[in-house]
Amino acid sequence: MDRRTVLAGSGAAVVAGQLALGAAAAAAEPGYDANLRNDPGPGNDPSLRNGLDPRNDLGPRNDLTLWYDEPGTDWESQALPIGNGILGASILGDPAADAIVLNEKTLWTGGPGSPGYDFGNWRTPRPGAVAQVQRAIDERERVPPEEVAAVLGQSRVGYGSYQSLGTLTLATTPGPVESYRRELDLSTAVARTRYVANGIRYTREYFVSHPDQVLVVRLAADRPGAVDVAVSLTVPEGRTAATTVSRGRLTVSGALDDNGLRHETQIQVVTRGGTRTDEAAGVTVSGADSVLVIVAAGTDYSDRYPTYRGPDPHPRITRTLQAALHRQDQLRDAHIRDHRALFDRVRLDLGRRPADRPTDELLAAYQGDDPALETLFFQYGRYLLIASSRAGTPLPANLQGVWNPYAAAPWSADYHVNINLQMNYWPAYATNLSETTTPLHDFVHALRAPGAVTAREMFGASGWVVHNETNPFGFTGVHDWPTAFWFPEAAAWIARHLYEHYLYTLDQTFLRERAYPVLRDVARFWLDELHTDPRDGRLVVSPSYSPEHGDFSAGASMSQQIVLDLFTSVSHAAGVVGDGRFKKEVQAALQRLDPGTRIGSWGQLQEWKGDWDDPADDHRHVSHLFALHPGRQITPSGTPALAAAAEVSLRARGDGGTGWSKAWKINFWARLHDGDHAHLMLSEQLRTSTLSNLWDTHPPFQIDGNFGATAGVAEMLLQSHAGELHILPALPTAWPEGRVTGLRARGDLTVDITWADGAATELTVRAGHGGPVTVRSSLVPGGLHTFTARAGGTYSWKGSS
Repeated sequence: MDRRTVLAGSGAAVVAGQLALGAAAAAAEPGYDANLRNDPGPGNDPSLRNGLDPRNDLGPRNDLTLWYDEPGTDWESQALPIGNGILGASILGDPAADAIVLNEKTLWTGGPGSPGYDFGNWRTPRPGAVAQVQRAIDERERVPPEEVAAVLGQSRVGYGSYQSLGTLTLATTPGPVESYRRELDLSTAVARTRYVANGIRYTREYFVSHPDQVLVVRLAADRPGAVDVAVSLTVPEGRTAATTVSRGRLTVSGALDDNGLRHETQIQVVTRGGTRTDEAAGVTVSGADSVLVIVAAGTDYSDRYPTYRGPDPHPRITRTLQAALHRQDQLRDAHIRDHRALFDRVRLDLGRRPADRPTDELLAAYQGDDPALETLFFQYGRYLLIASSRAGTPLPANLQGVWNPYAAAPWSADYHVNINLQMNYWPAYATNLSETTTPLHDFVHALRAPGAVTAREMFGASGWVVHNETNPFGFTGVHDWPTAFWFPEAAAWIARHLYEHYLYTLDQTFLRERAYPVLRDVARFWLDELHTDPRDGRLVVSPSYSPEHGDFSAGASMSQQIVLDLFTSVSHAAGVVGDGRFKKEVQAALQRLDPGTRIGSWGQLQEWKGDWDDPADDHRHVSHLFALHPGRQITPSGTPALAAAAEVSLRARGDGGTGWSKAWKINFWARLHDGDHAHLMLSEQLRTSTLSNLWDTHPPFQIDGNFGATAGVAEMLLQSHAGELHILPALPTAWPEGRVTGLRARGDLTVDITWADGAATELTVRAGHGGPVTVRSSLVPGGLHTFTARAGGTYSWKGSS
């Protein structure tokens, strides 16, 4: 049969006309997608050249693949996530009804247009309320959080929640299935489902392209005419959703009931062979050789304060989908090149190949003795950050990255800024993914305008502020949870990420134009808001609250440590950009500031200014160790007494806690140079706080634990916060040999390390900028060596064999 006739009958020639690809005959030839040409099956499929032997579906395709021998049935523990920073998809891989949960990161209820929404209700307690709480603290030292909440007032009206975009279903009738395999290749960011039914081998391939801003699903078989599929999209309640189907394109558009935010999803179905039929609710394909499904989606969200709305998404989504259709033969290669340009920068080899078992079985058998699984977990964190936070896309990674099946997500899947959002980006710089931080920087800048209103109306202060939680609509006030509603230090903590960008890159333009204005304005808030403690005349934060724990007081340790960190950073930055007057003002405040680091009666680092710590307290937050990590005030070599006190506190808290808490403890122990205890916390997280798909669980699923663990592994291998390159500062005995390449250090340095028998054997440092570099390693003269690097220079040391 003439292929041209088949394609015309299926409607593909009409699509070609829509795309104005030129001659109809050219469009009708088997060339829509170069990967579909001459497609006899997976064995000769160019898209699978680096994959499995087509005659054997067993065994991992490489060391960085999650794989399973059964379809997923539970989204939270079994979905395989793919994404491009704004679009997300979750793969369960049911051969009969492949239900792919879709997400678009800006699809949120709440904010402008939401019932009861009002900026003032979000931010303004009655006049004098903050001063009243300060007086109570001055008189009584400790005030219960419920009492403070009653005075300050709480509101979460119009806060909203992150939403699921909908479920893309690929329905077939495969019959009995054999040789099933579902996998996610971290190195290419491509997921696959493979199985045999009725003697035919079927393959589905899924990826979300950042260059082309689309989800792509390809269905193929090793027998011509064997692909039958019905493509449909269902959306949750709580929104209008008009569906149209024309020429193989399914469009669902409407608006959320809550706030009127407009949403649109367009799905194009392209066939090779067979027939394609437009139905009322989707597109049905019969007898095709292969099928390509391309999805584009978006909303009219904008980060512009105070409306948070942009243009109707329809023209943009249409252009995106049309452009992707023009590039069918390039989509996959462009996606993989883009992903690998980031992912391949860091390679970690801990000397062990993965066992030939599905990932869930490896996890179930794990007892702290599988470096290959630990390597996979490390790289999975990097993969998830690339997939949920990319330059040019709005909003940073949220509590679930970008993946969420719910209309009312746990904790709204929002931005908790008393550690969780910050933890999401801990691995960004150290593991060579600085580009992923752009959405975070943009988000912080977008908070300045609403945060300035909150600073003025709630505190009577200049600068800007944000509390414990925030959302895409500039929520910078207090919410309705008395034991975790107050945390004005959050702005200072998230602002330090912009300063870290400068420290890692030495980009003075970025410091001057992006980081310093943020740091300066947060510092202005605290210069206005710091309170003189009547007990000793020191400047303290009041009201002050150690996150989610204890009573309100003045000068809780974390509050003081964060403000000290801010003032130290902004003082240095002011010197670099030439703002001498503000530097003097900040340094004067630093002289009076309570540092927030005291050793208590049982040798602990105190959580509060008062010696109130209970040695039996095992609370999940260890907030008073901020100065150890991510701060830099406490180091074993620089402040040994404080480091010893921090260890006492950490041991008292224990090795339990939620997933993200265990991840933070990996970093704490790494900073204390105890590699074995850091590794113990990594193994505890994998054994007790990790789901079958390697997502971290609080419970429920919360992605910050994945990112915190990846950062912790990097801290075990390389540290630079103390002004030197410390090589293998916390290497555990469980990793006696290995190699890591591409780690980044402050000072615009890139580092490769090889070790054997627990000691470094080779070290290479590449300098992006010139200047002095200090290296601490057994490989360098005297164990501590300072040299002057030149920009672009490479410096290597090798131990004697």
